[in-house]
Amino acid sequence: MLNRFAPAVQFLLAINVLAGSFLALACVSAVAEPGVDKTKILFGQAAVLEGPAAALGQGMRLGLLAAFAEANRLGGVHQRQLELISLNDDYEPEKSINATQQLINKDKVFALVGAVGTPTALAAQPIAAAAGVPFIGAFTGAEFLRSQFQRDVVNVRASYFQETEAIVDHLIKDRHISRIAILYQDDSFGLAGLAGVQQALARRKMSLVADATFERNTTAVKMALWTIRKAQPEAVIMIGPYRPCTAFIRLAHQLQMKPLFASISFVGSDALAKELGSEGAGVFVSQVVPFPADDSIPFVARYHHALAAFDPTATPGFVSLEGYLVGRLIVAALEKGPEAPTRRALLDTISNNSFDFLGMHLAYHPDDNRGSNTVFLTMVGADGKSKPVKSFAEIPQ
Repeated sequence: MLNRFAPAVQFLLAINVLAGSFLALACVSAVAEPGVDKTKILFGQAAVLEGPAAALGQGMRLGLLAAFAEANRLGGVHQRQLELISLNDDYEPEKSINATQQLINKDKVFALVGAVGTPTALAAQPIAAAAGVPFIGAFTGAEFLRSQFQRDVVNVRASYFQETEAIVDHLIKDRHISRIAILYQDDSFGLAGLAGVQQALARRKMSLVADATFERNTTAVKMALWTIRKAQPEAVIMIGPYRPCTAFIRLAHQLQMKPLFASISFVGSDALAKELGSEGAGVFVSQVVPFPADDSIPFVARYHHALAAFDPTATPGFVSLEGYLVGRLIVAALEKGPEAPTRRALLDTISNNSFDFLGMHLAYHPDDNRGSNTVFLTMVGADGKSKPVKSFAEIPQ
């Protein structure tokens, strides 16, 4: 009797085994997200690590690593350690494309983090989007990452439009300045800053008295200075990294031209102040993170501790503080998410939450990826060091 049913029993057993195998494969597939295994989550960064703007990429990398190391010392996230691969793109779009493709296709990273620059982000972000890879915390305030809402993009910093609005507002209200010129990098980054300044002035029925450009990754600002000097501006807003802006200010001083100089945060104010020394006295810079030396702010105090634990020789700075903020956001979102992290779960967690880091507040919504809208102000003092200020009426001391 039993022999008669044996084939059927064997068939059912075979079906069960196959079903179990398919279920096991489905489970493996569900957790086999690129860049994730049982012990780690791998992130990638394509940024400028060499050349005239190297301090920006290096600062972002330092902050990210400090945040990841802090989490790893506490056991990681869901028992996984956070790792970062950083590739140099020289702040050039073509090299950023190559670095981004390598991180996605060869290194198989979970997400891209801490990219630096508008022209490079403009080149790299579509590649990330096509591959379904999150693009998180780029060091740029460009509107194309914000106004054209993109599901895979997460911003942290305030936008360039918000920074330039703050600068123009303070120039007019605090100093009663009406003659404003602009120096800007001749690419998508510079054009974003230019558009922000023009819009801020247009809202006040004003316009620029002069504008001039310089080429990316150069300090060739002499012709730009001559153009701006002819207009006799009371203030010059600079849209560029620290090296060309330093060269412009020094050359202006040599020609006894001393308008008020102001710049947005991308300049890298720590590097700018260091290069200018006392010559930088009175230069104002808008910022998108709190003052990195003010450890009375809990967020900054925690950053100090994380930075010292990761690299005791590192000096706190604006750029690494921003990198740390990006890292903290990633850690917090992963902790809120499922134990088996996925790219979609990470983005969903961020887009449906706000994050209070006790000194920096980031808020997101399914159709709003901006993060922070806060702009801070700093000024280079007579000692060649940056300090926080409330207005442009302050005099360097």
